[in-house]
Amino acid sequence: MFQIFPSLVRLSASIRPCLYRSGRYNVPQFATVASYESTGHAGSVSPVAVVTGASRGIGRAIALQLARDGYDVALNDLPSNKIQLEGLSSEINEQTGQRTLVLPGDVSVEDDVKGLVEASTKDLGGVDVMIANAGVALLEPLLESNIDNWDRVVAVNLRGVFLCYKYAAQQMVKQGRGGRIIGASSILGKLGKPFCGAYSATKFAVRSLTQTTAQELAQHGITVNAYAPGPIETDMISGIPMIPDEAIRHTIERNLTKTDLGYVGSPQDVAGLVSFLVSDKGRFITGQAITIDGGMIYQ
Repeated sequence: MFQIFPSLVRLSASIRPCLYRSGRYNVPQFATVASYESTGHAGSVSPVAVVTGASRGIGRAIALQLARDGYDVALNDLPSNKIQLEGLSSEINEQTGQRTLVLPGDVSVEDDVKGLVEASTKDLGGVDVMIANAGVALLEPLLESNIDNWDRVVAVNLRGVFLCYKYAAQQMVKQGRGGRIIGASSILGKLGKPFCGAYSATKFAVRSLTQTTAQELAQHGITVNAYAPGPIETDMISGIPMIPDEAIRHTIERNLTKTDLGYVGSPQDVAGLVSFLVSDKGRFITGQAITIDGGMIYQ
């Protein structure tokens, strides 16, 4: 049986030149914070991260963490949240000294996302990390569902992520130094639960979009992943007690707030995962939707 190995070696040797010519072994290396500090890129002293939905919750925690990691950060959320973005910008400047850019806009609007990437490139020096975090959650029974609610959830949670992936990827390919793209999925993107039809459908879709985009962009040294949180202390979880329908409220509480670890996670827990994925330690991870749920679905 050991005679198999020489043939495998010959096969491997014959394939390797083809793989190299296809670009799989000759991809741009992602410009880490350390490489910026040693060489600089595009006139910037730091790599640049764009974070959508940054005014609160998970997005806010991610923006703060990336600034602490040495990134300049472009902060995006709806225009109605501009004051919160400006407060976060000041906090980052004071705590870390990193540059920030406040760019209000709606991720479901193509021109807004295109402008977000263009402004980040012009004023901060490029886009090295895109965190497509913005999302909305509207929970309702299928029999009582509203088409306007469905369309809004799909527009923000899926169309918005698609637009962020597309325009960030175009800029990263143009720059030629690799990159990191990360989207927001959910454990509800791996296991559907009652009253979460639109939300769950979009989060499943983000997973497949992440997988296909990762395969397309690998040749450019760009990794594409998603985080899939369980119960995190955000407005979605804190608002559950205010759901008027008792049956729906109890179902949501039972399905979305109980973890085997016995507690609900914090936005900083998700930010820590993102910090790892954008670091050099996460360079060999792509196309994944990583569950972070305290022990709920085990997928």
